Parts: sequence; C-alpha cells; structure tokens
Amino acid sequence: MEMGSGNGVLQREQSIYNSLDESFEIQKEMYRGQQYSQIYFARLHLMRTLLNSLLPTWKPHLSGCAVLGLEKGKECIIVGTLYKHMKLKPSILDEYSKERSASPLVQPHNFMHSDDYLVLEDESGRVMLRGDHLLPSVCVTGMVVALHGKETGAGDFLVEDILEAGLPHQIELPLDHGEDKFVVFISGLSIGSSSANPLHFQLFVDHITGHLGDEKEQGIAAQIVQVVIAGNSVEFSRGIFNGQNLGSKDQSRLSEPIKELDILLTQIAAGIPLDIMPGATDPANFALPQQPLHRCLFPGSAAYNTFRSCTNPHSFELDNVRFLGTSGQNIDDLAKYSDAENKLEFLERTLRWRHLAPTAPNTLGCYPFTDRDPFFIEKCPHVYFVGNQDKYETSLMKGSDGQVVRLICIPRFAETGTAVMLNLRNLECYALSFGTQFGS
Repeated sequence: MEMGSGNGVLQREQSIYNSLDESFEIQKEMYRGQQYSQIYFARLHLMRTLLNSLLPTWKPHLSGCAVLGLEKGKECIIVGTLYKHMKLKPSILDEYSKERSASPLVQPHNFMHSDDYLVLEDESGRVMLRGDHLLPSVCVTGMVVALHGKETGAGDFLVEDILEAGLPHQIELPLDHGEDKFVVFISGLSIGSSSANPLHFQLFVDHITGHLGDEKEQGIAAQIVQVVIAGNSVEFSRGIFNGQNLGSKDQSRLSEPIKELDILLTQIAAGIPLDIMPGATDPANFALPQQPLHRCLFPGSAAYNTFRSCTNPHSFELDNVRFLGTSGQNIDDLAKYSDAENKLEFLERTLRWRHLAPTAPNTLGCYPFTDRDPFFIEKCPHVYFVGNQDKYETSLMKGSDGQVVRLICIPRFAETGTAVMLNLRNLECYALSFGTQFGS
C-alpha cells in the first residue's frame, strides 16, 4: 500500500508471517462418546513427565510417590492435578432451586470463600492439602504441580514446598535491526451494541491506513505491518434470541453489525495484513478453542489475501517474533475463581503453569480432546496478549532462563476508544486512543 505525503510516496513496511494455529484447529469435530476426563489425563501425563524431569535439580534427596502410596510422617514428592473445593461455585442444582424458590439468588462476581480448600489428585487417588505454602486464593482447579511434604496423622498432606512447571524454552529474539515495525492490537469493537461509537473505529481505521494525520503520523502508519483483532467484534441484542424463528426484520438486525464490520475491515485489509479472532459475543462456537469465523461473513474483506480468519487462542510469528494470545475468556474465568492484584498477574500465572486455560473444562467450556491438551504452552512466546479487558495494562516478564515476555491486556475498544501498538524491534508498547468529544 502506498500513502501520499509532502515528500512523495510512503511505502508500507512488510514482515514475514507464519501461522502457528494448527494445534488449535479441530479437524473432525466429534462429541459422541468423548469424556472430559481424557483431557485431564492427557494434561497430567504431559505435565508430570515435565515436572519429573525438574525434580532432580529441585529436591535431589527426595523420591516421588503416588497419592495412595503415601506413608504417615515420611517426606516425599507427589505430582498431580489440583482440585479446589468452592462452596460458592455455581451448580446446576442451584439453577433448579432458583426456578423453584421465590427469592432470587445473588450472583457474585467472584466465587471465592474463606472456607475453600485444595485437593491433589492423581490416577491412584486424592488427598486433602494443608499448610501455608499453597494458597487456595491463588490456585484453580486444573493446575498440575509437584508438592513436597508429608502425610499427617489425620490423613492430609502437609505441603512444605511447591514446584510449578515454569516458563518453557524461548527462541532468541531476532537481533535489533534498527527498523521500527508495528503490530496493532484491538479488541471489543462490539459493533451493534449501544456502547460502540462507529466514529471511533472509523478514526482508528483512517489513522492506521494513513488517511489521517500529518507526515510524521503517516510515516508511523506506514510502519504498521500487522493488525490483530482479538475477539468480540460484534454484539447482538439478546432480545433477538428468544428461541423462536426470526422474522425478516430481526434477520436484517442480526446481519447489520457483521455487514458494518466487513465494510470497516475491508478498508484495513486493502492495505495491511489483518488477523481476526472470534470472541464470546461473536458468531462462532462457544467452546475453546474457538474456530475461525467463517469467511462468508466477510465478503468484502475476505477477497483480500491480507485477511486471515484465525482461531482463539491464536499463535503466530512475525519476523521470528512469537505471539500467543486469546480473546480474554481464559483470564476472565481465572478472575472468577481465584484472586490477583491485577490481570497481568493472571497472565504471568498461566505462563508459569505452562497452561493457557487451566480452568477448562471445569468452569470454562472447551472441546473434549481425547489424546492431547492444546492449551499446554510448549514454547515460550515473546508477546502474550489477552483481549477484552477493562483497561490497558502491560509489563515485561522475565523467566529463570533469560526468557523475556511482553504481557499485554488489550482494553475493550467500544468502552475505552483505545488500541495497542507494539514495536517489533524492541517489544515496546504504546496505547493508541481515539475520542470524539465536542465542546458546546
């Protein structure tokens, strides 16, 4: 794409793109006869092999033990999946009692309680955990950990130390070539909702395509090599879905947000490579990993080879910089069932646990994989992003083997008017804000 400027023509920068979404793609979808226990077994087998390889350097003097093989007072290491017993966790029986009772039950934002406790489970059995080293407020059901401790007289396991998988190996960042190239992240466009301002998104499109701003801003816009839309691009009125057949008027209301989105995306795809991920409000499958939005929804933008409809989670490389991200469901679910100072802390935990979505399939919908767990983080990304958050937050996370990861919380654009720019050269991050407030 070329952009006019006072000194002639600006040429858009380009980068080499490599999709890594293959592990999130479901080839032959099948639910019949598949149990969710199988994904837990696959996860435990994978993570135990990994944790066992770390034990000799962690506690060389101790041996591993199965839960059923625990002996009272004998120190050992057990590896298994954590289960958090939560008295406030919603249950289908509560849903039934809601219908039967006159008084509605209050829905809390977070389901934690001071009486929550942890259990460790492997194929042989389960044991209740005690001690101050493992806080229920930090943990969630589905984590796989190694625990050092001993069985008490009451039959519980007193935890004295904990080993998490830690950050996986990371390929070295490409050498700094001194050339700025930018990736733009945006999420929560919510086209069709009352909170969305179409003008804000049009300003964003005009800015990144170089149709807005002075020569300097156009020069920066020419260095944008990739746009990533991280979920919740459209929103439909809940009143439309009442279980009845839609009339022609409602059908047109249903297609309007998608048509509007396609018009705007076409303007981007005409000049910049574009990845679009599905989110919770988009017309895609509910369970993770969400499959790409169908190309027939985007007749205008899908005509360009720069347009890519991707999975959620989404993984790719740009000039050998590795990206991994989601539309936010994994982090939002962690926020319901555990506690942290901010959302970035949840991102850090998932990387340290080497697992994108430990609460799936317990409280987060996911496909019942039988032989693998695609949410296991095999290679450490350089950039880990999550969409549809309340505000823009970013930090650099460092691993014990020199890994450096740029963590990014992308705010909902409909509410904040803010997108995020990342410089591929040095992983520096900036907020890009758009507003239209007119004085009286």
